[in-house]
Amino acid sequence: MDLHELTIEQAKKGLEKKEFSSVDLVNAMLDRIDRLDGDIGAFITVDRDGAQNRAKEADIRISNGEASKLPLLGIPLALKDLLCTKGVKTTCASKILENFVPQYDATVVSMLKDAGAVIVGKTNLDEFAMGSSTENSGFHITKNPWNKEHVPGGSSGGSAAAVAARMCTAALGTDTGGSIRQPASHCGVVGIKPTYGRVSRYGLVSYASSLDQIGPITKDVTDSAILLNVICGHDPLDSTSANIETPDFTQAITKFKTDGLKGMKAGIPKEFLSLKGLDPDVEAAFNNSKKILQNLGVEMIEVSLPQTDYAVAAYYVIAPSEASSNLARFDGVRYGFRDRSADNIIDMYKKTKSKGFGAEVQRRIITGTYALSAGYYDAYYGRATRVRAMIRDDFDRAFESCDLIISPVAPTPAFKIGENVDDPLTMYLTDIFTLSTNMAGLPGISVPCSISSNGLPIGLQIMAKRFDEISLIKAGYGFEQSLGLKERFPNI
Repeated sequence: MDLHELTIEQAKKGLEKKEFSSVDLVNAMLDRIDRLDGDIGAFITVDRDGAQNRAKEADIRISNGEASKLPLLGIPLALKDLLCTKGVKTTCASKILENFVPQYDATVVSMLKDAGAVIVGKTNLDEFAMGSSTENSGFHITKNPWNKEHVPGGSSGGSAAAVAARMCTAALGTDTGGSIRQPASHCGVVGIKPTYGRVSRYGLVSYASSLDQIGPITKDVTDSAILLNVICGHDPLDSTSANIETPDFTQAITKFKTDGLKGMKAGIPKEFLSLKGLDPDVEAAFNNSKKILQNLGVEMIEVSLPQTDYAVAAYYVIAPSEASSNLARFDGVRYGFRDRSADNIIDMYKKTKSKGFGAEVQRRIITGTYALSAGYYDAYYGRATRVRAMIRDDFDRAFESCDLIISPVAPTPAFKIGENVDDPLTMYLTDIFTLSTNMAGLPGISVPCSISSNGLPIGLQIMAKRFDEISLIKAGYGFEQSLGLKERFPNI
């Protein structure tokens, strides 16, 4: 097997046995980036020198017998360019931060480095994570490796495309309304959104602070469990970080091998499948996925999430409202882009933001500012937060009768580049199956479940109770093993 094909688990075993070096592994990824990324556009920044230097350090540490102590020693990973990296540009795919270089690492980046990981680069995204297709980047569009006429999903489209094209062993993304799970589905890889609070957000450039969560995008479920073991845990630097014990997530795989999935119940929300616009290939893939889980011993039951009709509307009040507050700091005064043609400070604010932010970011800032304005706060933001509480209650009631909830990840496979770019409402509705998970703070996973009639991947979404990633990984791993799609990658 070529080095770029290896999973984290496989690469770690090879490094420990000295079948190849970290330098070999990292160079294989860098060579593949050189060869493919000019066309795919998964990366914004490639840290060639930094990666090669860390790979050399990793090889010395491996020769000193440290490989068994550090779960990611010598493994090349990529990061969504929304995570602060000391000494390496963090742009958020925005012109306003085009040359911003942080002075510190995000907590998850420090955790990866402490575990021995080698960071090869920063991946493309929809600007400030606002989008579902990675067409809203301030720099370039990312293409889907399965079919370069189609989007990779978003906003973590660069991370998903990089993993699918095997330009890194795995990557981190962020998920505010489906931004890990949807691109993972569209690119045929695995993506996990952990429970809100499970992973520190310190050093993550915020879009919507009450919704954002960092998680892994990997070639298989096992690798996602390995990465979660590294990045999860309480962080006193993040006030939203949950002070809760972190289990060994790989034990979920051991539990499946020992116990299987017999006795588990999966809820199917009747409101999800009554929605209009579900693609026939997605519907067929979901029906087949149900049969596979039933064959594994999972009992299917119908559950109800009555507030589904209001979820998209509530989300697109709450998220833009928080964005308008978070992005107010990018004013051209302290750091980032500043328009120097202005005559006074007010003019400078206006020109800096109108030139520095793209159209979608401006749309959401305006929406959020309006929703928070005097006279409208209670009518919009206040009402949306009450709907959010009702959505959370819906899930709590549903989980009284089941262990998991399953659904498609997206209503269609990846759409063509440019197809929805001028239709914000259609674009927002692509998140219909995923954003409720963020509103309720639940964990969710996307696992490849089928290939569409036109050769594009389709994912199955599995959701679990808060802080029950073990059940999520156990079910995802069992499904993955039974289906056997994990070896399917685009032929590029």
